[in-house]
Amino acid sequence: MTVARMRLAARGQEPLASALRKPRSHNRHADLLLAAACVFRDKGYAQATMRDIAQASGMMAGSIYYHYAAKSDLLLAVYSEGVRLVSHAIDDILASQASAWVQFERAVLNHLQMMLGTLPGASPFASVFIQVQPHDFPADRREALVALRHNYERKFKTLIARLPVRRGVDKSLLRLQVIGALNHVPIWYRPGGRKSLPAIARAMTAHIRLALDRQER
Repeated sequence: MTVARMRLAARGQEPLASALRKPRSHNRHADLLLAAACVFRDKGYAQATMRDIAQASGMMAGSIYYHYAAKSDLLLAVYSEGVRLVSHAIDDILASQASAWVQFERAVLNHLQMMLGTLPGASPFASVFIQVQPHDFPADRREALVALRHNYERKFKTLIARLPVRRGVDKSLLRLQVIGALNHVPIWYRPGGRKSLPAIARAMTAHIRLALDRQER
């Protein structure tokens, strides 16, 4: 897989699945990806070793190379799966007939669940997507990870573009502010606390709507 192909995939000019190098068919591949996701989540990319992943998956270390030539290739596969999983719900939201503000609230909740590892069917892949940053990755492959992140963040660009906000609102800056605020929630959120994740999503949406909705007085 090349960075150029990853960029094309992120722009929708080439399917992401074909941009990633397809591993050889093997009935242990799904187990390998799940084990790798758990190890990357718990140890981070730099500290994780192929031996750790082999032990977690119950495979021989050398067998992993049957699927992936290097640890960086394996992380890209895990990261890509994380993007696919966390994007799936956003795609459903965008395709729904709900109002723009309802779509936004649902997307906010989806992102919060991803951040806190509670998104149904997406953890631990979603955790890798959040925890592994591009600067943690080898420089020669870093742009591929950035392309995958941008592929997800563009969905928020679409969501915010649909919001009926007042004239003069900088929607690009609003998107960055929203994502920054959402990414900060895990620092202060406590499970079982005063506010549930749906309540937080509802309140954050209400605050933004009150300040920016062109229909508000």
